[in-house]
Amino acid sequence: MGAFAFGSTLITFIVILVILIALLSAAIFIVPQQQAYIIERFGKFHKVQFAGIHAKIPFVDRIATKTNMRVSQLNVQLETKTLDNVFVTVVASTQFRVNPENVATAYYELRDPAGQLRSYMEDALRSAIPALSLDDAFARKDDVAFDVQKTVGNEMARFGFTVVKTLITAIDPSPQVKNAMDSINAAQREKEATRQRAEAQRIQIETQAAAEAEKTRLQGEGQANYRREIANGIVDQIKSLQAVGMNINDVNNVVLFNQYLDVMRSLSESTNAKTVVLPASTPGGYEDLYNQVTKAMLTASETAGSTPASAAPGARTAQ
Repeated sequence: MGAFAFGSTLITFIVILVILIALLSAAIFIVPQQQAYIIERFGKFHKVQFAGIHAKIPFVDRIATKTNMRVSQLNVQLETKTLDNVFVTVVASTQFRVNPENVATAYYELRDPAGQLRSYMEDALRSAIPALSLDDAFARKDDVAFDVQKTVGNEMARFGFTVVKTLITAIDPSPQVKNAMDSINAAQREKEATRQRAEAQRIQIETQAAAEAEKTRLQGEGQANYRREIANGIVDQIKSLQAVGMNINDVNNVVLFNQYLDVMRSLSESTNAKTVVLPASTPGGYEDLYNQVTKAMLTASETAGSTPASAAPGARTAQ
């Protein structure tokens, strides 16, 4: 009888211990990091518990939901039209999270946060992109993302969510529009290249012309110096001949004869294939040449002397 009583007491103790362990397990719970548990009491919101160990009343309190507090990302892709009637596919990404101060609002007010956020994103993008041309949409992509983030963030804040960042990751026009843009860019680059080539050619022509002008100037100075030295040599030759007692006619004859011989030697030594027929007999050929030059010089002197004489009577008549 005593053994039976002891056995009953032991079983009762074990049952009570099991019940206590079960109650303790139901009462004690641990919330992981970056999570929040919503506790309901008799089906009504009671409190929010964050990371750590907590207790609740078994069969009275229950964990309604486990909310993830980490940042989530939603990708949105839609087709819209720009201000210049170009259809583009816009890809946007937004990062959002539950506001720690509004965990209950996020759970009880919004059933599908991702779907609601997607709707707000699409509406904001369809309002922002059509107000810009295609070039402006590419150039002001960051501004569009900021405006969308501000608009969507204000709407989602009413439901306990915070929009951390919004990015416009792609703006893709149709392949035909891409090809047209590539053609326009290629034409602009070719136009600029043509302008640069023309400018380089102009500079080359100006430089070449300046070089030719400088070359001609230097050649002229060389020819002038050359002829000046020849004239000085002839003057020295004439003075030397006059110094030995020769009269001016004989001196001129000697100088002209020397120049005649120099010309004949230059013609004979020239590599240019030309045939020049001249009276080369000496002194007959030279005497003919001398007489022709002398007559030409006398004729020029008489003509120069008669011009003032003929002009004088006319001048007196005019008086």
